[in-house]
Amino acid sequence: MYSGWGIRTLSAIMPHYNPMSYHNGSVWPHDNSLIVAGLRRYGFDEAAAAIISDLVEAATHFPYGRLPELFCGFSRDYERYTVPIAYPVSCSPQAWAAGTIPYLLQVMLGLEPDAANGRLSLRPYLPDWLDEVRIDGMRVGDAAVDLVIRGRERDVEVRFAADRDLEVVVNGALVRR
Repeated sequence: MYSGWGIRTLSAIMPHYNPMSYHNGSVWPHDNSLIVAGLRRYGFDEAAAAIISDLVEAATHFPYGRLPELFCGFSRDYERYTVPIAYPVSCSPQAWAAGTIPYLLQVMLGLEPDAANGRLSLRPYLPDWLDEVRIDGMRVGDAAVDLVIRGRERDVEVRFAADRDLEVVVNGALVRR
């Protein structure tokens, strides 16, 4: 089901596979974000990072760097398909596709805010092309927090500054300011 640009809706070995079909072989960014969340949840961080990388690169080939509702599920082939192929009537902008990249960022960082208990938990895994993420002014309940996550894969450092008491936990360990 993996196309090289993401996971297709149907395997290329299935009889009804058609990479230009709406549901029988296309790649839906929103569905892929849910797949990535599942992969991270069950510890398949490298596979999740590969799909994140595919989708971020795919976005660079669409107008305004915007992921469409779906795109064709042709296999990424550096001789024939060097870019993702647009689905002819895909909506763009489209609400759930627009939410893909922010959700992928949340999943990649393993962000779990708990406003009721004044806690922000992270379990970051950065793809090899990304060595720093900065988030300024993120709200967790009444607190505003600035985060800097640096490193690669699981080898990351998290720094933060909050305007109120906020417990920040990274990979299960409390982080001091």
